[in-house]
Amino acid sequence: METEEASRGESGYVVCGSWIRRPKKVNWAIIAKAAKRRGSSSPPLLNIYSFDPITTSLSSSPLSTHALNESDGDPVAISVHPGGDYFVCSTSKGGCKLFEIAGGATTGITILEKELPPLQNAGLQKCMAFSFDGSKLAVGGVDGCLRIMDWPNLSVILEEPKAHKSIRDMDFSLDSEFLATTSIDGSARIWKAEDGFPLSTLERSGNSCISIYMFSKDGTKPFLFCAAQRGDVPVVNVYDISTWKKLGFKKLSRKSASTMAVSLDGKYIALGGKDGDISIAEVKTMEIYHYSKRLHLGQTIASLEFCPSERVMLTTSSEWGEMVTKLTVPKEWKEWQIYALLFCLFLASVVLAYVFFENSDSFWKLPMGKDQRRPKISLFGDSSTSTKDHNRWNLDL
Repeated sequence: METEEASRGESGYVVCGSWIRRPKKVNWAIIAKAAKRRGSSSPPLLNIYSFDPITTSLSSSPLSTHALNESDGDPVAISVHPGGDYFVCSTSKGGCKLFEIAGGATTGITILEKELPPLQNAGLQKCMAFSFDGSKLAVGGVDGCLRIMDWPNLSVILEEPKAHKSIRDMDFSLDSEFLATTSIDGSARIWKAEDGFPLSTLERSGNSCISIYMFSKDGTKPFLFCAAQRGDVPVVNVYDISTWKKLGFKKLSRKSASTMAVSLDGKYIALGGKDGDISIAEVKTMEIYHYSKRLHLGQTIASLEFCPSERVMLTTSSEWGEMVTKLTVPKEWKEWQIYALLFCLFLASVVLAYVFFENSDSFWKLPMGKDQRRPKISLFGDSSTSTKDHNRWNLDL
């Protein structure tokens, strides 16, 4: 049964959201809100909420709040470092800003603003991404400029002003070797993250238009998933990243995708639609396992992301705010359940071996000698050899 829950009853002017991975499988969520909604004069906010996996919901009040300056404008996009201690936020007026998350849930959390000189006045950045290992940061602007930087020293690896007409989306590969970027004109490019060298260009063919890219993340299938439009039909193309050749395509949603995500373990791929629907498919079979119709009724899903440790999805839209949805996918074995099963199988094998040993003579119909007696074996280690048997071998008991 499908379970869907909004994190709170309120509907703020939410721009985007992202998970923050913390130690011991603890997860927080950061929600970015714009300054104004229906005449409100509240400043743009960055709120961090705790997540309860039992109730599948975010906390009713934020753990920490940071208000952006009016000169910065509204938040546009957020990218959280895999370590969970830093995140970068692009703004509509002030370029990009770096923030550090200090403290903890018990001692109190503080969002500290840091300097980010290479991106301080870079202009409007539409998308950002940290590499999977956290060693690279890439940002793409509406002016088509692509920047790749080392983390945390922020030394510039690549600054290509004419990478695209206007960058729409980007994603790093699992090994952090490649970066894929897409443009609003439907084209896409592949870059080598280490030195920024352009490896391949995937042009739109015929009536096909590329919009969003995501790399596979299970470590065994080196694929690149691409949300595209073939005429009026939305599809997901699959590319082999060793040759950058298309392997095939699959229709996973009714309407065009506005955002896409792949789970951290690489088992599921999710599409957020322009009509507010979300579709989750298993990567191995490319079959839909979860579908939420009109989750954000009549609104384009702005951001969509899998929870790092739970089968839960965080989605946002400007009208309905943030929502946390529990996915109806097959349950997986917990680590302790696997060890318990192995222990039970071991005990069963010991018992079967003991029973077989005790009854092996009657099973094989082997004759016994006149004075031959079968030794007794105890599962608890007690010796059953008689004193007479010991004396027969002149043993000193």
